[in-house]
Amino acid sequence: MSLSDIFDPNGIAVIGASATPGKLGNDTMSNVEASDTEVYPVNPSSSGTVFGYEFVDSVGETDADLALCCVPSHLQPDVLEECGEAGVGAAVIFAGGFAEMGGEGKELQDEIAAIADEYDITVLGPNTAGYAIPNEDLYGSFVPRIREVESGNVGLVTQSAGVGITMSFQLAREGYGISSMVGLGNRVNTEFADVIPVLDDDPQTDAIIMHVEGTEDVTDLLEACRNAETPIAAFKVGEHDIGDLTRAHTAAPAQDNTIYEDGFDRPGLAAVSSTTELIDAGRVLADTPTPDGPNVGIVTAQAGPGIIVTDYLKGTGATVPELTSETHDRLDDILQGITYAENPVDTGRPMPEFGDAIDAVARDDNVDIVIVYEIYEDSLGYPVDELEELSADVDKPLLFTVAGPDHALEDERRQMEDIGIPTFDTPERGAQAVATLIESISGEE
Repeated sequence: MSLSDIFDPNGIAVIGASATPGKLGNDTMSNVEASDTEVYPVNPSSSGTVFGYEFVDSVGETDADLALCCVPSHLQPDVLEECGEAGVGAAVIFAGGFAEMGGEGKELQDEIAAIADEYDITVLGPNTAGYAIPNEDLYGSFVPRIREVESGNVGLVTQSAGVGITMSFQLAREGYGISSMVGLGNRVNTEFADVIPVLDDDPQTDAIIMHVEGTEDVTDLLEACRNAETPIAAFKVGEHDIGDLTRAHTAAPAQDNTIYEDGFDRPGLAAVSSTTELIDAGRVLADTPTPDGPNVGIVTAQAGPGIIVTDYLKGTGATVPELTSETHDRLDDILQGITYAENPVDTGRPMPEFGDAIDAVARDDNVDIVIVYEIYEDSLGYPVDELEELSADVDKPLLFTVAGPDHALEDERRQMEDIGIPTFDTPERGAQAVATLIESISGEE
């Protein structure tokens, strides 16, 4: 089994394609018509064209190696059989009503699994919203407007495609993109362990984020994570007893989270506890250097947010070290007497020398990671020029928490992102991103 026909198809058949807006087969066509590859709308009940492509009666009349199946669950065995006879190498099955339902649904999933095995068909799903690879203009999904999610450097592999779609759109709203999003659904024969190596090999992907409800192949999942060179962050759902709900969603087995927590306790992988943390983890792992240690330097232009950051980090694996005497000497020359020159360094408010204060802390030998909080002021802006030089000189993660009206700070925020300084919009999100970096270097070898 290979994922090449999903990630790099030479032709796509949309089985159950429709010319009627709002139908699953029409929404799917609206997404794949952006692809450079040949597209075949398959529906024996339709004629004419849809999005400029002429309907055909059967997948056997196509040269497709990927089928997007937009038909009800009870028709899937016959459709998959036809795909196998036509030489189609991969299929995405959107419909639900399989193993997550138990009983006849489980029998139906076993049937399509047997057909897929007979014809060596890679199946994504069933019970999935599909996948997206923006850099390739490849959107194998029925979700309207998924094409508006732009290309980025974070790869998503999620048990629930709904979670993957949610995070993709959140990244888009915040001005970022994805390298790919793969929603596994019921995992008839495509698992986490199959997708992770593909994303790990993808030069577009600088970090991988995972949403996990549960899988029978825990050993393979953990081995794939151990073998990956790309940093990974994972959100394992199931801290409380929700086994019945996850089984009814993606047929996930009821499992003790401890097996995942123990398995994720390794360098290169960080565990988080929300989708927002997962998104921020992907960004910070993708865009910053690996820190040498857990020592955090904190610089804030307002005491309250700095206290929130410090308080959060002291409940994690972070340490807030004393600064060296050389750094104190520099800060004494920069700061007014009313400020706090320990760590965290509180400048009292933004000031023309704010960039110099950040520079002093970042160059401190006791500091491995720097997080900054600053409210935007039109008269001062952000110290982008100083940060660009600093980022080039020190091989340390520099994170910025920004505040102010978007229209005012957006240009300089993007400039910081472009030089490898991730920005966050609340003290907590910035602190959580720092904690992710520290967790990614901890754990057992």
